[in-house]
Order: sequence, then C-alpha cells, then structure tokens
Amino acid sequence: MSSPDPTVRAARNADAPTPQTGRGTEEPAPRPGRRPVIAVTGAATGVGALLTRALAASDEVKRVIAIDERRGDVPEAHWHVLDIRDPAIAEKLQGADVVVHLALDLDLESDAAARTAYNVRGTQTVLTAAAAAGVHRVVLCTSAMVYGALPDNDIPLAEDAELRATADATGVGDLLEIERLAQRAPRAHPGLNCTVVRPAVLVGGTDTALTRYFESPRLLVVAGSRPAWQFCHVEDLVSALEYAALEKVEGELAVGCDGWLDQEEVEELSGIRRMELPSSVALGAAARLHRIGLTPSPAGDLAYTMHPWVVSGSRLHEAGWRPRWSNEEVLAELLEEVAGRHTVAGRRLGRKDATAAGAAGATVALLGTAALVRRARKARRRI
Repeated sequence: MSSPDPTVRAARNADAPTPQTGRGTEEPAPRPGRRPVIAVTGAATGVGALLTRALAASDEVKRVIAIDERRGDVPEAHWHVLDIRDPAIAEKLQGADVVVHLALDLDLESDAAARTAYNVRGTQTVLTAAAAAGVHRVVLCTSAMVYGALPDNDIPLAEDAELRATADATGVGDLLEIERLAQRAPRAHPGLNCTVVRPAVLVGGTDTALTRYFESPRLLVVAGSRPAWQFCHVEDLVSALEYAALEKVEGELAVGCDGWLDQEEVEELSGIRRMELPSSVALGAAARLHRIGLTPSPAGDLAYTMHPWVVSGSRLHEAGWRPRWSNEEVLAELLEEVAGRHTVAGRRLGRKDATAAGAAGATVALLGTAALVRRARKARRRI
C-alpha cells in the first residue's frame, strides 16, 4: 500500500490556530517563583503513580500529597491512605494549591453500577473537599471519547467542540457526568477552577475495549464506516497532566499524538487482516453478546472503531507542549503489549480457550454472527 500524500499528512499534523479560554471564572494569574503543593488522587497505581513520581522529582514542585487506598512506592511524596469518597479527604488536602484527581474505575470487568457510584461520588467528594481546603484548581482526567464518535465529526475536533457522546459505551456515561461536575464546580464553589484533560486512545499498561480491539485475530471493520485512529501514550498523558498541574495551560485540554491513522494504515502497520461485517449484523451481534453476558463491552463501544474522534490538541501545543510519541510508535508498542493475548468480540480468552480458538477466533465470531443472520432470515420467512 502506498504512503498517504504528503500534503494530507501535513494537514493531519497541523495544529488548530487559535487557543481558547479556559473553564471557570477569574482565572488566577501565574505566580512567578512560587512552587506549588500538588495533591494526586489514585497515586499508587497507573497514571497516578507515574504522575506522582514525575512531580516528586520536579524542581518546580514544592511538595506532593499522594492519596490512595494503599501506599505507593514514591517515598518522596506525603502519603494518605483513604477512600476518596471519605469526607475526611478535605483535611488531607490542606495546604495544597492544585489537586489532580485520577482515582477512577474504568475496568471493563467492574460492575457498572458500582463503577458509576465510585467515579461520580468520588469526583463530587474531591471537588467539595478541595474547595473546603482552599485549593484553587482541580485537574480532572476524562477521555476524548466524550466528544462522541460520529460520522460527521470534524477531523480533527477542536477542544471546544460540543460533547456529543452518549452513555452507550463503557464508562462514557461516568466521564460525561464528571465533565458536568467540572462545568458546575466554579459556580458551586467560587474560587475553585477546573482543568479537564481528555486523552485519545490511551496505551501503555492499559486495558480498554479499544486496546482489546487489537487482541483479535482479525480487525472487525463495519462496512461503510470511516474510522480514524489516534493514540495517546501514557507518558505523554503524564507530561500533559504535569503541564496542567503546574498551571502552564488551563481549560479543556485534548491530548494525543499528532495526526491520525486511517484503517488501511493500521492494518498495514499491524499486519492484521480485517473481517468486514454489515453494520446491522455487527451492532446486533455485539448487543446480544453483551446482553447475555458473553462480552464486557456494550455495542456502543463499536462506534469508536467506526467513526472518527480525532482531536487537535491545540491548547497544549500553544502552551509549548508536544507529544514525544507518534501514532505509529504507540501502535507498535500496543501490539507488543497484546502479543499472546486472545480476544474474540471483546472477551479475553484464557490460555485453554485460546488453544481451542487460536487463530480461528475470527471464524468463531463470524459463525456466531452468521447464525444470528440465519435466525433473523428464518423469522422473516415465517412472517
């Protein structure tokens, strides 16, 4: 396959020209020479642990307050072990200038109701506690998924594009509610401002419906769809969060690699062939498999593999931030991470299952959807 036209590639990597204003009222002016005290929730694992380590090593930070349900391995931080939904968190935030809230449950296997209760109640508690403790800024992390994956999306989307996602995909309903809480926070708590960071497809020790897409022996492509793939390496997310925590940038911030890859480029780079299905078959099968508990991902997750939701990242770029990773590099790392894993229709197979299914996994999925099609045709003939 030939490489994309250079002018197309240049357009893909172009930044949006105009930075936008941030969320909140009476944004505080930068305070030169003052090193902030920064608190991080969810500090013991994942992105939170990486950010805590980076901030603790930074000469620009006076002190790091680390909060989680267990103690992490960054001894330079001041640790507090508690549930973020505990109102006692307010006293632990005393003296902090900025809070970066990363204690979220986005596990595919979590009970949906329990996950929502934790994510929404936790964010509410952190915002209220931060205001009570005199914190002037909270940095929240959601996802670029909140823009929605829609066939008429601009490529790329500006940060101030309308959030058109629905709650049909895993965890997106929680993220939309967190966005609403951020929008209301400056009115509910005068003097408190929110910065929201929205990463593209996150890669680097992550497990999501979108990373599992690359664990399948065939890449499911819905006929007539126009996917565009943009990734965000966790290292780039951490550096963007550090920018936000140090108040070098504010407002709604989209973060990801420059540009994007189309489906054909992804297939060429990955060496994984496609399995193309009609939209009605793919969405119907996904809905049925999820309803009977065979897969963790609802049908709404498929939209993010069908339609574009590429972001420009112009605000971070205007502030001088640049991603260290390219889409091609992140995809290569993702493929290394998932090597040896086997997923069919979003369900990860164990070693025994994988031995049985193996490379025939796509055939199994195809036979399952074919059976659904045959059943529908028989039903129509009986009418």
